Formats: sequence, structure tokens, C-alpha cells
Amino acid sequence: MRVWYSRCAAIDVHKDQVTVAARTPGEGPDARQTQVRKFRAFYGVLTDMARWLVSLQVTHVAMEATGIYTMPVYHALIEQGRFEQVLVCNAAHVKNVPGRKTDTVDATWLAELLKCGLLRGSFIPEPKIKAVRDVTRYRKKLVGARTSDIQRLGSVLQDAGITLDSVASSIATVSSRAMIEALIDGERRGVVLAELARGRMRAKIADLTRALEGRFDAHHALMCELHLEHIDISIR
Repeated sequence: MRVWYSRCAAIDVHKDQVTVAARTPGEGPDARQTQVRKFRAFYGVLTDMARWLVSLQVTHVAMEATGIYTMPVYHALIEQGRFEQVLVCNAAHVKNVPGRKTDTVDATWLAELLKCGLLRGSFIPEPKIKAVRDVTRYRKKLVGARTSDIQRLGSVLQDAGITLDSVASSIATVSSRAMIEALIDGERRGVVLAELARGRMRAKIADLTRALEGRFDAHHALMCELHLEHIDISIR
């Protein structure tokens, strides 16, 4: 099979160690040699690994995608700025070949695929784009967590016979929050709780009065307080 890259390397990545197989020209016109080394996954050591590959004049490097453990290896290579291409490959695609049992064999096989141009890298965003994606994804998780806590809060109220969400548009509104806090503080009279409504919700005071009369006890108060605290933390 045609050799596309005469000097290439592949890395088998794990949490605490990486195994590197470098394929370079050997003695003779068609000879090839493989050098295998293992490196600890400390960032400084990974930088040494990248320098070693540079010293071998490696131009193309590939590794399997292994989640967060891949990124320090990838960045250590990119920071050298001397490789034509650094590929992070889909692990499921690469592992379609059976019978590979060791890190050394994994890295050597990956290098063989790379040498023949049979690997395709996954998309790795630029640092600025990745930073934005990290923030937006984390915000999405926080919003999801807040939504889940509001649903749990609603379940506690339902268990207590408080059907506030049947009258109010949401139990997360300012008016609903005031009513729930009053319940936590010990107020049980529906007519008093309903008077905490604000704005357009005041038109629903009659229904609110009935919806806020239930069997709310100390256990419900504790659970509601815990959920409200978590909701507050998630929106800071």
C-alpha cells in the first residue's frame, strides 16, 4: 500500500500514561522502522514527548479520541507548531480492527493506518471557540439543573396538596416565590398566602386561596427550602 507520510507517529492515550509509536524511514529505500516510547501524562512530560517527535522530523501525528485525556496531549503537540497535521480520530472507527490487546500494538497499528493516509481527524475547535462552547454548554447544564429543581419543587408542593402550579403560570415567578417562602415560614392560611400575589396574578386570588390550602408540614418546608437554595445557586 502506498506510503503517504514517511515520518509519522501515533499515540495511545490513557489517563496516566501515553504510548507513542513513531514510524520513520529505515536503512534501504523501502525500509521502515518503528520506535516506541511511553510517557507519563504530566503536561511537562507530554511537552518532552512532542520535542522527541520533532527531533525525529515527524510531520503527522494521530491519536484516538479518549475524552478529556486527549486534549492535553493534543495541545502539547500543537504548541510545538512544527507538525503539518495532528489528528484526533474517532476511537470507534479505529477499533474496528480486532485482536489488538496492548498499548504498544494499539499505537503501532494506528501509526500504520496514518502512514497509509487511512485516518480522518475529528473537528477540534480553536481555543477561542472552545472557550465559548465550554461556557455555553455549562450554562445549558445550569439551566437544565434549575428546571429540574423547579420540577422537584412542584412535586413537593403537589405532595403537600398545594396546587399552586394549577393557577399560577409558573411556580418560579416572584409571586409564587413569595407564597412558597411564606409556607416555609409557617403561614398556612390560603387567604393570607393569596394576598402575596402581584400584578396580573391578583385577578386569581379566589383560586389561589383554594390552591394554597393543603397539608403542608415541616418536612415539605425543609424540602422546599433546599430546592429554593439550589435554584438560587444555579442562577447566580
